[in-house]
Parts: sequence; structure tokens; C-alpha cells
Amino acid sequence: MQQDLELDTHQKALKINLDPRWYGTFAEIGAGQEVVRWFFRVGGAAGTVAKSMSAYDMTVSDAIYGSGDRYVSQSRCQAMLDREFGLNVERLKTQRGDTTAFFAFADTVVARSFQGGNECHGWMGLKFQSRPHDEPSQIMIHVRMLDAEASLQQEALGIVGVNLLFGGFFLHHEPESLVESLLDKLTTGRVEIDMIKFEGIEFRAVDNRLMALKLVQLGLSGAAMFGANGEVLQPSDVLYKKAVLVERGSFRPPTHVNFDMLQCALKKFKSDPSVADKEVLPIFELTMRNLLAGGRDVDRRDFLARADLLAACGMTVLISDYFEYYRLAAYLSWRTKERIGIVMGVPSLVELFDEKYYTSLPGGILESFGRLFKHDLKLYIYPLLDGASGKTITKDSMKVAPELEKLYGYLADRGSFVDLDNYNPNFLSIFSRDVLAKIAVGEPSWESGVPKEVAELIKARRFFGYKPA
Repeated sequence: MQQDLELDTHQKALKINLDPRWYGTFAEIGAGQEVVRWFFRVGGAAGTVAKSMSAYDMTVSDAIYGSGDRYVSQSRCQAMLDREFGLNVERLKTQRGDTTAFFAFADTVVARSFQGGNECHGWMGLKFQSRPHDEPSQIMIHVRMLDAEASLQQEALGIVGVNLLFGGFFLHHEPESLVESLLDKLTTGRVEIDMIKFEGIEFRAVDNRLMALKLVQLGLSGAAMFGANGEVLQPSDVLYKKAVLVERGSFRPPTHVNFDMLQCALKKFKSDPSVADKEVLPIFELTMRNLLAGGRDVDRRDFLARADLLAACGMTVLISDYFEYYRLAAYLSWRTKERIGIVMGVPSLVELFDEKYYTSLPGGILESFGRLFKHDLKLYIYPLLDGASGKTITKDSMKVAPELEKLYGYLADRGSFVDLDNYNPNFLSIFSRDVLAKIAVGEPSWESGVPKEVAELIKARRFFGYKPA
């Protein structure tokens, strides 16, 4: 298998062509037939390609795959896969169904236009049988092409497509290796993959949330997203035209404080005239730095525990590799033109004013704040109960370094910080680390620190070392 992982694109396409097991259709819309071209180029395509087609005209495309509002979309790619796979089985099963595993490959892509300036992205999928007469399995990905020239984008698209086909046929039993192989002979500077979804009989044991996490771990994407039902989401589609409120945390476990922070911020956020009548999407964000805390690799059971608990509370979750808040803000503002808010506690705001985090920026902390507040973003600040003094510290009473006081004052005066004075004082004494410690030692009072659905799930699945009394 290691030899397979070292194959170049030409060798991968040739190995598929020379393998008699798979036979199917290539349907490509938008950027040319960049994937199937590899199979014709290397020779032996007659053993693999039952049909190759494009449908650039929208009316023609609608006639084949049904009408739709968007042609570069997951739904259109799915319609292409379903239609072409179904036709292969219907037309060819009598003649070769006993010896052939059928497949359909589809992509619908918009590359750089002649005028330039457009978003260059697309959907790509593979629906296939792993053996004759088997139920189908499927892999769907969303790709962004980052090259400046259309020809280079098309080249990258062809390579990713061959990698996807090769991975589906030869690495389907190793989904993590399959994900790692998608950028073989490419770099993350040329292609981003910000969503991947496995379905079907070969992937019945795959948790797509772990695969989303893998994309971020590998640098294939800066962020990944999944919903409360565990379904992986394509971030741009979810964020499009929505006002967004993000709360970053460890959520280990999610406590009353986490949800009080969000609810208090939502009330303030929605009262902003620029958000009135807009759809608001609240998000809980986990950073890779948080998930990697204490180790070189993510504890998957711990990650899934947190994900399940947030899902039980109906939350959309973002996993990001954007430790710096200005990078998170840039990611969000590129995907929505509506208002963005970030919820944080006083300790996080204090940390935000620590200059050691901005040494890599030529403009230091000033540049970071310029980027962070570029689109009139606001920070919603939740108070802190000082355990030593018993006093409540707010955005107005917190301290920053003396040389940064005027900068803090300027940002405060311009309304960049919103005080969450509508908090529940009964929750200020709750800290996730204390709840976690109580769970570990079997102290039953931990339940009072978390929502009921969180407590029930922790006990039912014995998360974080919970043991029944």
C-alpha cells in the first residue's frame, strides 16, 4: 500500500485503467473535462470509461439532471452522480454486472473567468460499487482552486479528481489515508478542500466529523463545520448572507456559562440596527490549538464527546486553525457580508491585548486590531468573577498593560466592545475545569454546572471519566 501512496497522477490513472474491476461514467461541468482527460492520456481508457460527457448549456444540463437554482452546488453534483450511476447499472448490469463494479464520477466547477475576480470552486463526487452487485458508496468533496491562472486551476482539478477516484477504489478501507492522498502532487497553496462526506456501505463506520477534523489537521482547509445532527456542512453555503455570532471555547464540558454567554450576546447582537431582520447564525468554535492541548495529536474520543454534547444542545460547530481572532474574522467576513460578532470572556479580552501573539505581523498589535475590526466587527464581553477578591471584573474594570491603555480606550470609545451586563450572576462561579475535575472524582455537584441534556449525555455515555456512584 505504501507503494500506491507514492504513485504520481499518471501512474494512478493508468493503474485504474488497467484494473478490470471498475467501469463507469465521467460527467464534468464547468472547467472542462480535466479529470477524464488523464484516463484518455495514459492509455487503456476503454477498460474504464463507459461514457464521458459535459453539459455546459444550462438548458441542456437541466434536461439531463433536473432544474436547479445553482449549477455549481452540492445538489447538482448529487443529481449528476445519481443519474449517471443509475444509468450504468440499468444499461450494463445484464451484460457485465456479474464481473464489474460500476461507478459514476461527477464534478461541477467554476474556474477563473476571462474577466477574473470570481470565486473559483466546485463540487466533486464519486459514487461506486466496491465489488459487483454491491450497494453503492459515495465520497463528496468541496474544492477551492487557489491558483491565479485558469489553466493551473484546471490542472489542479484534474489531479484532485484522479486522486479521489484512486482513493475511492484502492483506499476506501482506509478513509484517513484516502483523505491524506487527495492532495498528492499538489500543495495546500493550490487547492483547499473544506468539506468531505463519506456515505454508503463501505463507509458505514466512518464518522464524518472526524473526517472534517482531519481536513483541518492536514491543512487541507483552515476550518470545517458540522451541524447539530452531525452532518458535515460546507461553510460558505451555511454562512452566506447570515449575520454570525461566534463563541470560542473548550466546551469540556459545555457549561451554563457557555450558553449564558451566547444568549446574552445574542440579545445584544440582535438589537443592533444592522442585524435587524437578518438571519443570525450562532456558532460554537473549537480551535485546533485547544484540541491539541496537552499532546501532539487530537484525542478523538474527547473531541467526539465535546461534539456530541454540543450537538445535544442544538449547536452548529466550527473547527478552525485560526488561533488569532483576526484570522477567524477574515475567514468569516470572506463568506458573509453581514455583521459578525465574537463572544468572549474578560480573560480572553485580556489575552487579546498580549503583544507576544503578534510578533509575526509587521504592524504588530496595531495591525492585528486593524484586521480584526475591519468590517465593524464587535466583541461581546462576558464578565469574570475574581475568586480571590470576590469582585466581578467587566470590560470597564479590567486592566491591560500601561502602554496599551490608550489603544484600549480608543477601541472602547468607538464601540468595539459590548458589555454583557445582562448576565446571570448565579453562573459566574462555574468553570469548565472545575466541573471536569468533579466528574473525574465522582463529585455529584458537577451536574448543577451544566445544562440537563449535557449532564444526561455525560452519564449515559460516561464521558470524561464519569463513573456511576
